[in-house]
Amino acid sequence: MAEQGTRLADVHREARVLLAKTGIETADLDARLLVEWVTGCDQLEMIRNPARLVDKTIVVQLHAVLNRRINGESVHRIIGKRAFFGIELGLSADTLEPRPDTEALLELAIPFLRQRIAEQGIADIVDLGTGTGAIALALLDQFSQLRAVGVDISVGALDTARDNAHLTNVSDRFASLHSDWFSEVSGLFDMVISNPPYIPSADIKGLQREVALHDPIKALDGGRDGLDPYRIIARHSRQHLRQGGAVAVEIGFGQRHDIEAIFARQKFVLSGVQKDIGGTERALLFTPL
Repeated sequence: MAEQGTRLADVHREARVLLAKTGIETADLDARLLVEWVTGCDQLEMIRNPARLVDKTIVVQLHAVLNRRINGESVHRIIGKRAFFGIELGLSADTLEPRPDTEALLELAIPFLRQRIAEQGIADIVDLGTGTGAIALALLDQFSQLRAVGVDISVGALDTARDNAHLTNVSDRFASLHSDWFSEVSGLFDMVISNPPYIPSADIKGLQREVALHDPIKALDGGRDGLDPYRIIARHSRQHLRQGGAVAVEIGFGQRHDIEAIFARQKFVLSGVQKDIGGTERALLFTPL
């Protein structure tokens, strides 16, 4: 790495080359984000002042951070935060890193919630497996007339979600609940929403190491066929839905028909499908018959 007094542009270049040599496909972007974070420079400063000198102690810190990235930790886990659907979320070891695919779930839920709020003046949701709070908090940010309960079996995840609710300025409309799915949930909601674990147990080890080594396994493992959480959600949602309410879930690749069948057995009908940016069916909306 660069010595004391090395120019910012050279530090950036060396970081990019180092990541690229280790086979990281997003080396250019990752190097820029990590250099910006460690040096305190934004992208504009890096363009305007490439000759700015970087102190040796900062270079040492950057080297340590780059090693973490090389060893499979994602950029956003290293930085400790990630933008999602217009809000910024803190991350922790107890939570998944929110990903763009999940925005499809929000895009599916928003028109339904907009209609419920128009009809009732206010709406309530319960977010099962809330993690960082990403789904609930992004929806609260969209609708000032919405209230949300974030449910998780992980106390650490709930701590993170509450911190994020405060940072997003929606903590007055967000309640956290320590519960194994519906076990401690009471009351009625306009929507049950969830991005549940949906990866078959045997497939966990084959995931990208950024996921397999650094995401909490409980938030990934959906049981033998990846569908156990959907069976629980389908079985218990009806008793927690208001008249005219709905269930919205994120799904994995190729799981639509199996999940549709699971909900059909519990007398739900598929009312909406949303694809992600890659064209994969990623979110389903169900309503009770």
